[in-house]
Amino acid sequence: MNNKILAVATAVILAGGTISTAEAVGTRAVSGSANGFTWEAANRIIGVGPTATLNPPNNDGGGDPAYFAAMPQYSGVAALIMDYGPGGRFICSGTLLPDRRSILTAAHCVSDGAGTDNPLVTTAYFYGGDDPNLRVPFNAASTAVTVSDYFVHPLYTGEVIDQNDLAVLRLAAEAPDFATDFDLFEGDLLGSEFNVAGYGGRSTIGGNLGVDSRTGFLRQGDNRYEFAFGDDDFMGFWTDRDQNGEHFFGTAEIDFSWVSDFDNGLAANDTACRIAAALGLGGPKYCNLGLGFMEAGVAGGDSGGPNFINGLISGVNSYGLSFGTNFGDIDGRLNSSFGEFSGYVPVGIHLDFIRDNLVVPSVPEPGSLALLGLGLVGLGLSRRRKA
Repeated sequence: MNNKILAVATAVILAGGTISTAEAVGTRAVSGSANGFTWEAANRIIGVGPTATLNPPNNDGGGDPAYFAAMPQYSGVAALIMDYGPGGRFICSGTLLPDRRSILTAAHCVSDGAGTDNPLVTTAYFYGGDDPNLRVPFNAASTAVTVSDYFVHPLYTGEVIDQNDLAVLRLAAEAPDFATDFDLFEGDLLGSEFNVAGYGGRSTIGGNLGVDSRTGFLRQGDNRYEFAFGDDDFMGFWTDRDQNGEHFFGTAEIDFSWVSDFDNGLAANDTACRIAAALGLGGPKYCNLGLGFMEAGVAGGDSGGPNFINGLISGVNSYGLSFGTNFGDIDGRLNSSFGEFSGYVPVGIHLDFIRDNLVVPSVPEPGSLALLGLGLVGLGLSRRRKA
């Protein structure tokens, strides 16, 4: 895996047929040029080292065990297959929430904006076994649970960079008992290190190349939240709107859209630092050379996957962003290589939306509770397992 979760619409073959990364749904790529910056973004784990698989028959040229997702810690990170009928099948990632009936993912996986164009069928695949090279979707060793309902954030626009790119998917039945569920992180993200996971495109080499391998294998890595576009340091550079209501990237809300950069230990590819310098900023808030070998970014199919801080979901993988070689992208292409940004939706600003769409357990009559000698456990957390 490469330490970035990409969103390239490349077709791949799984045991169950042809699927593509979910970013191929609708218009999922955008570019522009403004105020001396040229940029490209797409809804899209790649690591410093190779993140592909190790052994036949899935040997894609190498893969480092450092990026394998240990079980049962990651057993609640699900592979999502969205079937749009003639429009094709697509892959995203998602995370099991404490009610054990809900999956948190990115809105763009299941909608072109505000709840429209839901897939005909969405299936969540869970795996808790000990084979890191098992391709989870359509696999008999996985547990498949169908999605029954979609709750897309009402302010999601369908634009690539959108802080409301969030959806809660209702499972038709409870997730399997082995799957770990996760609660939400409510603290500050600035400068925080996090772990990221997903089922997206992988790399046989690492960040020098980016994505060149298949989706469907769960991988994980680390990174650091650099900044949100609405940070006061920028004095509205990214977020101020013109007379048409447009800001640097479009019209969607982006003040709380967070990014991490994919560092390789070289100042030349420290994208956050180079962007900050162009805006007259600097210092350790923006300039650092990464987390070493475990540094990671996101790729196509990782969309909707989780960011974790202390075992809690802090954000959701949303998009990849490149400002080109002048600002650190090692090859100038949006392909989850070194020098690109990964973008995330923070859960902290969406706590009410997420919790309002969880399944609330039925509560027995008080007399029944007394009879059974039970106490209420908030939101059905009595079965919750910690990561």
